[in-house]
Amino acid sequence: MRPCPLIRERFGFPVKGLLFILHRMNYEVMPLGPYQANCSVLWDDPAQAWIVDPGADSAAVLGFMAKRGLQAGLVVLTHCHFDHISALGDILVKFPVPVVMHADDVDFAFSSYNVMPPYRQTPRPASLVTDKRDGDALSCGGLTARIIHTPGHTPGGWCLFFEKERMLVAGDTLFAGSVGRTDLPGGDEAAMDASLKKLKALPDDTRVICGHGPQTTIGTEKQTNPYLRGGSVGGW
Repeated sequence: MRPCPLIRERFGFPVKGLLFILHRMNYEVMPLGPYQANCSVLWDDPAQAWIVDPGADSAAVLGFMAKRGLQAGLVVLTHCHFDHISALGDILVKFPVPVVMHADDVDFAFSSYNVMPPYRQTPRPASLVTDKRDGDALSCGGLTARIIHTPGHTPGGWCLFFEKERMLVAGDTLFAGSVGRTDLPGGDEAAMDASLKKLKALPDDTRVICGHGPQTTIGTEKQTNPYLRGGSVGGW
């Protein structure tokens, strides 16, 4: 296992059980736990795979990694909610790698408030990295994503845009036909509207891995999603 060095730069369908290959990127999306939150494993170099949002069922994630002969290079959390982080502890026992998260979501993520049975409180990891900001690049194992800060669902929510691969890992900011809730603690309708404008500016052929539900594309959502067709989150 080779944990990734974290590079900081500035830049101006139902899928369970299916393996995708996109240019150099291989990826698997696993809906896990009672909330069926999507955990993604992405890789070019099998010794430095990305694990995004390990929310539950660590055995399924680790089993997939073992089956494919993968080692983790880093873990990325798109936001703080329990259904996206609760398997983190078990993952880090096997792969003690950096965990990247926006600073604005850290306090809630590892607090006793972020609990809903059967999900338990997640301890704050010693390898937590919180210095990444909007526009920074995150590189590991031959893949590079631009961080797009997308508050609205949570203050520190963000998306990962793999520009070369035309891939967006959207967390709970954008769903097929909908968007993340803004009525939970830390939610903000105006911030969500601004975040969606950022995503709407991405190329239409950008494939989107959503935090729940099937994959979609930016072009499809611009045509069919009422929140990207001009409607305000606060207006619905």
